[in-house]
Amino acid sequence: MNKFEENITNKRHDVIDAGVGFVVSFGFFATMFIIATVVQVIGR
Repeated sequence: MNKFEENITNKRHDVIDAGVGFVVSFGFFATMFIIATVVQVIGR
């Protein structure tokens, strides 16, 4: 057995971590888009 597979500390699925990372990054870029849209509307 591989020495890295003997003591597994994290038994969660990687899909959960990938989903959280996707949601956080999407939320960040959506917030930036909303701020830019508000600035563009106010600047008119």
